[in-house]
Amino acid sequence: MHLITGLQCGGAENQLQQLVLASDSQRFRHVVISLLEGGAISSELKAAGIEVYSLGMKRGGLPSPAGMIRLVSLLRRLRPNILHCWLYHACLMGLLGGRLSDIQRMIWGLRSANSELRSYSLSTRAVVWLCAKFSSFPDVIVVNSNTSRTMHRMRGYNAAKIEVVLNGVDAQRFFPNPEARRAVRAELGLGNDSILIGLFARYSTMKDHGTFLRAAGLVHAQYPDVRFLLAGEDITAGNRQLTKLLRENSLQQVVYLLGTRRDLPRLMSALDISCLSSWSESFPNVVIEAMACGVPCVATDAGDTRFIVGDTGRVVPVSAPKALAEAMGAMIAKGAAERTVFGQKARERVLAEFTLQKTVRSYESIYDEVGAKHAEQAPRTPPRVAAT
Repeated sequence: MHLITGLQCGGAENQLQQLVLASDSQRFRHVVISLLEGGAISSELKAAGIEVYSLGMKRGGLPSPAGMIRLVSLLRRLRPNILHCWLYHACLMGLLGGRLSDIQRMIWGLRSANSELRSYSLSTRAVVWLCAKFSSFPDVIVVNSNTSRTMHRMRGYNAAKIEVVLNGVDAQRFFPNPEARRAVRAELGLGNDSILIGLFARYSTMKDHGTFLRAAGLVHAQYPDVRFLLAGEDITAGNRQLTKLLRENSLQQVVYLLGTRRDLPRLMSALDISCLSSWSESFPNVVIEAMACGVPCVATDAGDTRFIVGDTGRVVPVSAPKALAEAMGAMIAKGAAERTVFGQKARERVLAEFTLQKTVRSYESIYDEVGAKHAEQAPRTPPRVAAT
């Protein structure tokens, strides 16, 4: 059973979905519980035949009594062999609910590498602190980057429990697609030779759209024909902060704002350069997704990004618009043929290091190890019930 904060589009949510759908269905049955209501991924999981439940909680704050009652009821009814909790709030909630329900096997999944906690609310900081205090209780704490492992050790999490499982990408879904490139560019009114730079991220302090757009303004001044494609939650003309940044950097006529999209593979195939401007990341999925599509990346040095990109793109310091602009400009100046070579190397690196199959095998191995640890206390196999 997977317990996660929500099922909106996001890195952890996408990895959960891919894991559930790609694991060996003959050996593992997956049920998903979301603390929050709804979300695109919830609908997609249900459509794929996965049981999905919601605790109906509100965003922010500590676990609610009503949500806890619903969780305990589900745990006692379904009796999962393993409870796998994703993200801080769900880990704390899962720990409490699991103890009340006599769940013997528990895994925590933590994704953050934000050592300063500066973008977190006070209530979330409290949850992070509480999780550190109780981090000896889960059997394993899975983190998705070496940076995250180091940060959680520094924050007081039980170092002996921490294992790294790097994110993986489905290279059969994310691949160089000339047909998609032509189609997306036709939708945008762009020719095949126009330079298109993309940034795919929700509007969040950590994603630092300000740095990207300041860099884009500098690039546009040097290369007036370059266009920029942005997608993600709250990336719309209705976002006043975002549109203010566009005006300040004279980008109103050269930036496409697409909002939340679930067709990232085809959008990425339309790019010449993919960008990451975050000042905090753990293991950014968007980087390996772009690399799998054969798109070279220009990214900030957040989390494991430098390790991920290797020699297939450019990595610059965080919060440095001029450096980011210079890196984008250098990639533009290389020309289409050399960018293609960088993109081919990027895809080869993904196929060697960051495949979804490799990630799924790692998780399945952890499930086997945790299951074997408590084999003598194995609960009964629960009956299948309809999703609600």
